[in-house]
Amino acid sequence: MTATALRTRPFALIAALCLAIAGCSSGATSGATTGPSAAPSAVTGAGGIPGCPTSGPTPMAADRTATVTIDTPKGTIVVKVEGRLAPLAAANFVALADCHYYDGVVFHRLIPDYIIQGGDGQFGRTPNVDKAKVGGGGPGYTFADDPVAVPYTRGTVAMANAGPDTNGSQFFIVVQDADGLPPSYSVFGHVTSGMDVVDAISAMPNSGDPNNLAIDPVPMTTVTTTTP
Repeated sequence: MTATALRTRPFALIAALCLAIAGCSSGATSGATTGPSAAPSAVTGAGGIPGCPTSGPTPMAADRTATVTIDTPKGTIVVKVEGRLAPLAAANFVALADCHYYDGVVFHRLIPDYIIQGGDGQFGRTPNVDKAKVGGGGPGYTFADDPVAVPYTRGTVAMANAGPDTNGSQFFIVVQDADGLPPSYSVFGHVTSGMDVVDAISAMPNSGDPNNLAIDPVPMTTVTTTTP
């Protein structure tokens, strides 16, 4: 994977960060399946939470949108999710938010002026965050990539992955325009308010390269959805 330089970071560092987004995140667990499939289960699903999906999503219609509100101890982040951007990723994110999969899950990875990453409900759920494994977990299934047709500008919300077609539950929010990030991460929405909260989380202490793990990770206390 290659990347061109961002305006404020040298080429070598940006290339390493792009590789780390892929290498340090995963949606897969043992026995996972890929691709879109049937509707979520009505019984215990992802993360052991009743009503959460147990398999990949049915695509969201191109004309459908949803508002996802992420409450954190630092403030509230509001995301507009759009089916036209990424039918699979949008549907998956909304389904996991609807079943409260993300409640209590931390932003485990912080790269100042670049991205914040969270959504590992397997190893990143408070109060039992596994600091040795966080960033390597997911919902127990994976699904295919959506084509990326928009740039990774500030406020973009996209899937993190471990390679092609390995999307699960992890996602990242772009802090600064990532002109050199390759179109390998499905973009499903944009922050409409709360970028000051994203900035504050991004600036918190982390372990440094290459993993940039949060020292005191901020949880998503509640994540809720509304639709037009």
